[in-house]
Amino acid sequence: MRDFFINSLEKIVTVILLLMVVGVVLSGFGAMFNPQGGLLAGLAVWVFGGIYVLIMGGMLYLALGIYDNTRRTAAAVEALVAKS
Repeated sequence: MRDFFINSLEKIVTVILLLMVVGVVLSGFGAMFNPQGGLLAGLAVWVFGGIYVLIMGGMLYLALGIYDNTRRTAAAVEALVAKS
């Protein structure tokens, strides 16, 4: 049951990151075609939005990776204890 929730969370994180990327791209275009914005404002939205998506995605997947590595380490320690 626990694996179901972890796998579901991983899929939800992927969907959220894809929505964030789409949001950054559309916001960049919106800033470019806004009279108060312009080309540089749109490019700034893309650059800083892309950095934000990378940082958030990295942190979310890092948390999931820590869980997976902890689970694998526990299994390896149990296997070592069973051998001795």
